[in-house]
Amino acid sequence: MLKKLFSFFRKNDLNVISEFDIEQKRRILKKIETLLNIPPKNEIYYIKAFTHRSYLEKIKEDIKSNERLEFLGDSILGKIVADYLFKNYPNKKEGFLTKARSHLVNKHSLENIAFSLNLHEYLFINNRYLASDKKSLANVVADCLEAVIGAIYMDLGEEVASKFVTKYIIEPQVKSGRINYDKNYKGQLLEYAHANNLEQPVYKILEQTGPQHDKIYLIEVSLNNTINGVGKGPNKKIAEQKAAKNALKAVKVSHHE
Repeated sequence: MLKKLFSFFRKNDLNVISEFDIEQKRRILKKIETLLNIPPKNEIYYIKAFTHRSYLEKIKEDIKSNERLEFLGDSILGKIVADYLFKNYPNKKEGFLTKARSHLVNKHSLENIAFSLNLHEYLFINNRYLASDKKSLANVVADCLEAVIGAIYMDLGEEVASKFVTKYIIEPQVKSGRINYDKNYKGQLLEYAHANNLEQPVYKILEQTGPQHDKIYLIEVSLNNTINGVGKGPNKKIAEQKAAKNALKAVKVSHHE
């Protein structure tokens, strides 16, 4: 599958870029060399990786943005992470591996890593595209990180891409304990119910307060018709997660009494 993707991208992405700022291109290539400890071979992949589609509005050249490399990088990242977890956690079950992979590659994780690597300082982007808050830029830099992974894979191969992902994405999160931190309390509560032959958790809205644009929800969750947790939040999703978190505390305490 990866060989087919490699062939597809090589045929379609070897356009020449000439209207980009020369100094910015130089900085990007220097940044990549610093991250990899080896010089890149084909600069076009990395220039593309840092090119947001909004920037193309400013130039007349017939080139592509980083969206295709982002697609490729997402696939490469998933494969590398899955391979790492499979090899390094031989005694863990599929459920753990799935959750761990999700923690390692979700957008929030990639945003934090991309900012820690200062990738936002190298973007070719039309500033008018960015909203006044940081969220828009966060999404862009997360996508850029995936595109960089795709660029490394295309230029230097899977082994170098794997070293990059392991060093900057996997190992920092493993050392921080992030892969063992599961914030999906609803999922945990459902697993607890199944493991203990209980009925599926039932969530009920107790109260909605505040104006339409700023509502507060109060939600309870029950197992086997027994209320086990209550949570409050600015939307139903957050309130349900808090209710599930409190229910887990209650049922696990009572379970061990």
